[in-house]
Amino acid sequence: MASNFHVEHINFYITDFNTAYHAILGRTALAKFMAIPHYVYLVLKMPLPAGVLALRANLSITYAYKKESLSLAKAIDLSIQMASMVNNTKMVPADDLEIPALEPPRASTKSKETKEVSLGLDDPTKTVRIGAHLDPK
Repeated sequence: MASNFHVEHINFYITDFNTAYHAILGRTALAKFMAIPHYVYLVLKMPLPAGVLALRANLSITYAYKKESLSLAKAIDLSIQMASMVNNTKMVPADDLEIPALEPPRASTKSKETKEVSLGLDDPTKTVRIGAHLDPK
């Protein structure tokens, strides 16, 4: 029907990757067609003289592409973080990267001090004693 036919020319870029959307239209293109996108339902609605034209997407294909694009985004993010980590390690002085021949002496943990800790709020008499060297009895 000739009354439902309309031609508008729109310039856009074509990319070679799978996305949830077959075309990404800007506000000027949407305004040209007086179109309303419904992102939740993946529907693009446009007024016609005889009613409303609704262009629908395939939800299962869209979901698969969305999962793929999210995993790609995670992989790209990890590679950026790894590159950043490599650059940060290049800034560490060489002296800090050397492993000492002998392990430094450790601080002594042989404290005779003990601490009594309450086990519950209901009965304050229920306590436990903690410390480094306690008699096993």
